[in-house]
Amino acid sequence: MSRELLRRVALGEADADLVIQNGTLVNVMTRELQPNVDIAIKAKRIASIGKADHLIGPETKVVDATGKYVSPGFMDGHMHVESTMLSVTEFAKAALKKGTTAIFMDPHEIANVLGTEGVKLMHEEGRNLPLKVFTTFPSCVPATNDLEDAGANLNEKDIEEGLKWDGVIGLGEVMNFHGVVYNDPKMINEIEETIAAGKTVTGHFPDGTGGMLQAYIASGVDSCHETVAKEQALEKARLGMHIMIREGSAWQDVKEVIKIITEDRIDSTNVSLVTDDIYPETLVEKGQLNHVVRRAVEEGVDPVEAIQMATINVARYFQIDKHYGSISPGKIADIILLDDLTNVESSTVITNGEVIVSNRELVKEIPRYEYPAHAKDTVKLQRLLQPEDFMIHAGQQGNIEVNGIRIIENSARTEKMTAILPVEDGVVKIDLDQDIIQLACIERHKGTGQISLGFTQGFGLKSGAVASTVAHDSHNLLVMGINQEDMAFAAKRLTESGGGMIVVEDGKVLAHVPMPIAGLMSDQPIETVVEQVRELKKAWQRLGCTINAPFMTFSLIALPVIPEIRISNRGLVDVTKFELIDVVKGSET
Repeated sequence: MSRELLRRVALGEADADLVIQNGTLVNVMTRELQPNVDIAIKAKRIASIGKADHLIGPETKVVDATGKYVSPGFMDGHMHVESTMLSVTEFAKAALKKGTTAIFMDPHEIANVLGTEGVKLMHEEGRNLPLKVFTTFPSCVPATNDLEDAGANLNEKDIEEGLKWDGVIGLGEVMNFHGVVYNDPKMINEIEETIAAGKTVTGHFPDGTGGMLQAYIASGVDSCHETVAKEQALEKARLGMHIMIREGSAWQDVKEVIKIITEDRIDSTNVSLVTDDIYPETLVEKGQLNHVVRRAVEEGVDPVEAIQMATINVARYFQIDKHYGSISPGKIADIILLDDLTNVESSTVITNGEVIVSNRELVKEIPRYEYPAHAKDTVKLQRLLQPEDFMIHAGQQGNIEVNGIRIIENSARTEKMTAILPVEDGVVKIDLDQDIIQLACIERHKGTGQISLGFTQGFGLKSGAVASTVAHDSHNLLVMGINQEDMAFAAKRLTESGGGMIVVEDGKVLAHVPMPIAGLMSDQPIETVVEQVRELKKAWQRLGCTINAPFMTFSLIALPVIPEIRISNRGLVDVTKFELIDVVKGSET
C-alpha cells in the first residue's frame, strides 16, 4: 500500500478509484452525523473526506449516496461460524449483504472435532474472501479437563504455533475460567503467550464470586460475552473488562445488558455488540450484526452510539483501529450505505474499496471452497446403537429420585432439576406429565462406545426423538426422546449422513439437516440450508416443542462450562462444582 498515493489524492494531485457522493457520514470518532459528505478511495483505502468532485476522473467509479447514511462496515467481535451451519464462504455471502465486513471467529467447534487442522481449514477458507475473517485461536479444546472427551486436544504448542498465523488476532474465549482462577498451568501459559505476542485474550466468565472475577481479569483475560444481567455487566465494566453484549438466535441479552448504557449511562467505549451463535434462518430473515445494532436502537441507544459498538469499539479492542473501524483518511475502505438508522439495512457494501453488494445483491462472485474428504467422515461409533442402549437401569422397583437438566428458553444457562420417576422392570421411565424426557450423549470421535444417559425438562416433547452431532463444545452425538426405539433410529440415520441434526417420529424422518463438514456444517448453499432448518423447526413443533430455537438450546445442553448442569459423554456434570454427579440419586457415578 502506497501512502504516497493517498497523499496525492488528498491534495488533489491524483484521481480517486472510487468516490461516494452526497451521503450523511456516520462519524464514529466524534459520535455525530455529517450531511452532504463525499468520500474518496484509492488503493483500497480512504484518501479524503469532504467534497470530492475534483477527484473524479475518467476511470473513477462513483456511488451516489444521496439520502443514505454512510457508515463503517460492521465488525462482529465474537462469533462461531460453525453455529450458522454454513461454511465460511456461504456465511460470508449472507453476512456481507447484511453489512458485516469483518468477523472475529472462534473456530473452537471444529477444533474439538479435527484439532488444529480444522482450525486451519476454516482460517484458510476465510483468507481469500471479501469479508475480513480474523481468527481467535481456540484456547480450550476440550472445554474442560476430565469431564468430557472431544475429537482432539489442543496443547500449548498448538496454540503457540497458531498465534503466529497471519490473520490470527488473539486467543479464543477462555472458557475454562475455573482453571484460570485456580492457576491451571496450561491455561495460564496460553494467556501469557498471547499477551507476549501482543494479541488479545478474549474471555468467557458466566458466573462466580467477585474475587474469582478479579482473579480472572488479573490473569490477562479482558472481555466477556456471557453477561446476562445488568448488575454483572456493570461490575465487569467497572473493573475494566470489555463487555460484549450478545444477541444471537437463542441467547438474547441486549434487552437486559444494554441497560448499563440506557440506565446507568456508562461510557460505551469499552462495550461492543456481538452475535456469538446465529442460525441461518435468523441470518437471512433478521440479519447478522445489523440485527444486534437494531435491537440496541430499539432499546433506546442512540443509533450512532450503537454503530460505534459494532465498529470502532471492536477495532480498538482487537488493537487494529489504525486500519479498521472508522471512516477516516488512511483506513481500509470497508464501508456500508444504510437506508436509515432504524432498520439498519444496507443497500451497498464496499470492502477494500470495491463494491461487493449493490441494491442488496452480491455483485462479486465468491468461489466455492472444498473441504477434504476426511473432514466429512467424522462420526465414528463403535457399533450400531440399539434401543436397549438408551435404557437407564435401577436396582429397585417403584419410584426413584433422579437429577436432571432443566433448560431455560432463550438462555445458554440451565438449572439443576430433581424429580421422582417410576421404575418398571428395573428401567427408569420418563414422565410426560412433568415434561421429563430422556437424554443421551454418545462419544462419536474415536468409537469408544461410551454412552451417558440422563433426563431433561423443558423441551415439551410429546412424541418422537431428536439427535444432533452439534453438541457444544466436544460435539459428541446427542440424542433426546420419549422412547428408545426412536432414539436409536435417530442416532442411526444421523450417523449414516455424516452428522447434522434430525427429527424422527415412529421410525420416520420428519426433518434432517445434513452437516457433513466435521458433523457441524453443511456443504450446501445457504438457500438449501435455510429451507432445511425451517423444516427442522416445524418438525420440533410437531413433536410438541414450542420454545424458541430449540435445536440451539439442545446443542448447548452438553457444554460443561456454563452453569448449572450439563451432560457429557462421561455423565452428568455439575458446572458449579466442575464434577460429575449421579443421575439416579445415591447410585455410583
